[in-house]
Amino acid sequence: MAFDFKKEYKELYLPKARPEIITVPKMNYIAVRGSGDPNQEGGEYKAAIGLLYGIAFTIKMSKKGDHKIEGYFDYVVPPLEGFWWQEGINGVDYTQKDKFQWISVIRLPDFVTEEDFAWAKQEASAKKKQDFSKVEYLTLEEGLCVQCMHIGAYDDEPATVAAMDQYIEENGYVNDFTDTRRHHEIYLSDARKTAPEKQKTVIRHPIREK
Repeated sequence: MAFDFKKEYKELYLPKARPEIITVPKMNYIAVRGSGDPNQEGGEYKAAIGLLYGIAFTIKMSKKGDHKIEGYFDYVVPPLEGFWWQEGINGVDYTQKDKFQWISVIRLPDFVTEEDFAWAKQEASAKKKQDFSKVEYLTLEEGLCVQCMHIGAYDDEPATVAAMDQYIEENGYVNDFTDTRRHHEIYLSDARKTAPEKQKTVIRHPIREK
């Protein structure tokens, strides 16, 4: 049975549909940075997703090739995630999607070293005849956060965010957005196949005590 991060770390990927406090540990990611409206056809965001999955599946399928990764175990590729911000705005403004800055990521298993990652970029570039130079190995430790499962369309997220803000206010915390602590989304539904009202997205915000 392949290791499934969502099932093994339910506290990180399957929170309740009500706000809760969590301390998120250090994790490594495949990452691509970009800007602009994620819904734009032919835009940076859709291209970034293709790059992420190109590397993710190169690493996952390495078991069938000559490059053996020490400590490798079979696993389900973790869900797509994204860190979002806009210059001069605390949090995010959903009405100004063209001003988004983002880091799109997929979690890496801990056994993947930076050397393995460099191999995967080279391997993917050679096999897919594609430029993977934008892809980076990123390590983040989010620390203390509030999170909530949002069920519904992305444009309806402000209602969930408002509930999160109220929850932390009532419990003695404030949002702590900085240049390294961002609005974070984890996408548990395939938007191409799931009706907007049924989409599941984990929303996570950095916080600190008042």
